[in-house]
Amino acid sequence: MITQLLTFVVAAFALLTLSRLLLIAWLWPRVQAAGGPWMILRGGLRIDTNQIAIWAGIPALFAPWVGDSALAITLTGIWLQAAWLLLALLELSTPQFIQEYDARPNRLYIEYLKHPKEVFGMLWKGYKLVLLGATAGLGLAAWAGYAWFAQATPDTLAAIGWRPLSTLVIAALIVLAVRGTLGHRPMNPATVAWCGDSLLNTLPLNSLYSVLYAIYSIKNERSAEDVYGSMPDELMLKIVCEQAGFDPSGTDIPTLHAQHPTRPLTRPLNLVLIVEESLGAQYVGNLGGALLTPCLDRLATQGWNFTQAYATGTRSVRGLEAVVAGFPPTVSDAALRLTDAQSRFFTLAQLLRQHNYRSHFIYGGEAHFDNMKSFFLGNGFDELHDLPSFKNPAFVGTWGASDEDMFNKLDHLLSEPSEQPKLALAFSVSNHTPWEYPSGRIHVDGNPATVENTVRYADWAIGQFFDKAQRSDYWSNTVFLIVADHDSRVGGASLVPLRHFHIPALILGAGIQARTDKRLISQIDLPPTLLSLIGLQDSHPMIGHDLTQGGGGRAMMQYGDNYGYLRGDTLTVLEPHQAAHHYQYQAPDRYLPLPADPTLEREALAHALWPNWAYRHQAYTLPHLKLRT
Repeated sequence: MITQLLTFVVAAFALLTLSRLLLIAWLWPRVQAAGGPWMILRGGLRIDTNQIAIWAGIPALFAPWVGDSALAITLTGIWLQAAWLLLALLELSTPQFIQEYDARPNRLYIEYLKHPKEVFGMLWKGYKLVLLGATAGLGLAAWAGYAWFAQATPDTLAAIGWRPLSTLVIAALIVLAVRGTLGHRPMNPATVAWCGDSLLNTLPLNSLYSVLYAIYSIKNERSAEDVYGSMPDELMLKIVCEQAGFDPSGTDIPTLHAQHPTRPLTRPLNLVLIVEESLGAQYVGNLGGALLTPCLDRLATQGWNFTQAYATGTRSVRGLEAVVAGFPPTVSDAALRLTDAQSRFFTLAQLLRQHNYRSHFIYGGEAHFDNMKSFFLGNGFDELHDLPSFKNPAFVGTWGASDEDMFNKLDHLLSEPSEQPKLALAFSVSNHTPWEYPSGRIHVDGNPATVENTVRYADWAIGQFFDKAQRSDYWSNTVFLIVADHDSRVGGASLVPLRHFHIPALILGAGIQARTDKRLISQIDLPPTLLSLIGLQDSHPMIGHDLTQGGGGRAMMQYGDNYGYLRGDTLTVLEPHQAAHHYQYQAPDRYLPLPADPTLEREALAHALWPNWAYRHQAYTLPHLKLRT
C-alpha cells in the first residue's frame, strides 16, 4: 500500500508538471511578457502538493494499520486510479477550455456538465480531433493508472508501537501540505496569483484544484430571489436604472451607460483611493463622533467632505467592492470572493487601463487575504505591493506593516516619475484588533491596546502623509479619496443598525474646492464621482451617482441576512421570507415604524436582486471583456 501511494505521488507530480510546462510553452509570449515562468512553477509546486496530499492523504492515514491487507490494497488501488483519472481528464480538457474562455477549467466546466447532450454534441460536431485525442489520452492514462496502482505487495510498519506515531506524523504532513503555509491563513488561488494577466494567474493551479475550489466557493453565492422574493427582470432593471439616472442600454450589459465629466481636463489626473480599516463615523470628530481624529477633521475643512456617507456592509471586502468596483451589496459574499468575478469583472482599474493608467494596490498585510490579490490582479490592477515588498518597515503587527509604512510606500510610488497617470488603492491595517501600532507616535490614553488608540494612530498616519503630500510635486495633479471600508463593533437591536454604517468620506487634492456636503450618499456613489473629478469620459456599468451632477439621497447596505435600503429618512428592511419593514430613521439610533410602502418596497427589492442578477449574467463588465457563451 505504501508503494502504491509513493508511486501515485511521483506520477501525479510528473503529470501536473508536464502539463504546466506544456501550457507555459504554448503561452510563452504572454508568460515572457509577464516576467517568465518561475512564479508559475513555484506556485504550481505548492498547489500540486496540496492536491496530491488530499488524494493520497486519506489512504495514507490508514496505511500503518491496514497496509498489509489485500482488501486495503484493492480499495487503495481503486481510489488512486479514480484520482489519477480525474487529474488526467482535467489536464487534457485544459487547452481547449483555455482556447474558448482564456482560463483554466473553473465553475463553467461544471455548469456545462449539467447539459451533456448539448455539450458533447458541440464537441463532436466542432472538435472531433480534440475529442478523439482527449479520449485516447484518457485511455492511455487509465492503462497507466491500472498498471501502477491496481497491484501492490503488502507493506506496512509491523511494530504496533510505531503505528500511532506514524499516523500522527503522516497526519501532520498532510495538514501542512493541504494548508500550504505556516502562516495565519491557508493557501488559496490568490496565494499564487502573481501578475495582471488573469489566465497566467491560473497556470500555477492545476485544473482539478481549480474546479474543486470553484465548487467549494459556490457556498458564497446565495440567491437573493430565494431570500427576499422575486420580480420580473425587466421591472428590476427599469427600477435600478431609473434610480441611477439613466435608461437600460438594451444590450447584454443593461446598466452600461456613458458618463460625461463635469470638468473635462487636458491632462489626466492621478487617482488615489485610501481605504481606512474600521474607521466609523462614531470615532470622527467632524461627524459627531468621539474627538479622536484631529488630522482628518482638519483635512475635512480643506476638501469635499460628505457628512452622511454610508457603507454597504460590515466587512472589508464589502467596502472594497463598493469603492473600487462601484458594486452594490448582496446577500451573497462580496465579489472579491466569488469565483466568476475573478476576471472580466468591472473595476476602476479595468476602465482606467483603457486610458493608459497604471494601477497599484498597496496593502501592509498579505494580499491573498480575502482573495484580494486574485481579484485585483485579475481585474485590471498592474502591481501589488503587500507585506513582502515592504523594505525595513517601521512596525509589523498581526495584520502586517503599519499605516505609516503603507503611506510611505504610497508617497514613494506617487513620487516616481512616470509617463502614465496612476491609480493607487491604499488599504490600511492598523485599526483592527488586536490594536497594534508603533510606539512613540501618539499620546496613549489608558490601555494602549484599544480601538480608541489605534484610531488615534490611524489619524496620525493620515496627517503625516497629507502634510508630506501637500508639499509634493504630485499634489497638484492627484485626486485623493479618504473613506472607511466599514465601522467597527457593528451591532445593536435594530434590524439594520444605521449608526454603524455611517462612515467618513472625503475627497481632496487637485482642484477640489472645500465644501461640506450633507446629502445622503452610498459608497457606490464615490467611484462615478471620482471619474468625473479626474476628467474621464467613458462608459461603465456602475449604478452609483456622479455627485458632481446631483444625485444622492439613497444608500443600500447588507447586514447579515437583512438588506437595508435608506431613502431620505425612510429605511426599508428586507428580511428572509418576510414582508418588508419600513421605519422613519432619526439619528443616531431611533426607528419609528411606518406603514407599508409598496413603491419603496419594490425599489429596495430591485436593488437587492440586481447585483446577483448582474453577477450571474456576467453583466457587470465592459463590452470588450464580456464573455460570449
